[in-house]
Amino acid sequence: MQIKPLKTESDYREALRRVEEFFDAKPGTPEGDELEVLGILLEHYEESRFPVDLPDPVEAIKFRMEQMGMSQGDLTRLIGSKSRASEILNRKRPLSIGQIRTLHNTLQIPAEVLLREPR
Repeated sequence: MQIKPLKTESDYREALRRVEEFFDAKPGTPEGDELEVLGILLEHYEESRFPVDLPDPVEAIKFRMEQMGMSQGDLTRLIGSKSRASEILNRKRPLSIGQIRTLHNTLQIPAEVLLREPR
């Protein structure tokens, strides 16, 4: 296969087939180099054809709380008051800059996610 830009669905499928062929190739070999280049081409094609939007900030908070085994009470301790935490989780109050900083630093949620308007 000649390596070329992936412009069509057919090109994409052919590149995937080729990746399967060389999946266990060792780095530094011709097959390993081809695998690396195909990976870059596939990633570019997928990013341009199937963009992933950032999650809703409230859903991101809920998801991260679940991952960390946190309750709404734990969020209250971070945010400052029970009513404020409830209003945020129910989309009745936007996050303040201070809350965004706290949630970013404590829950490791990217700031660009927390800055988005809730859906």
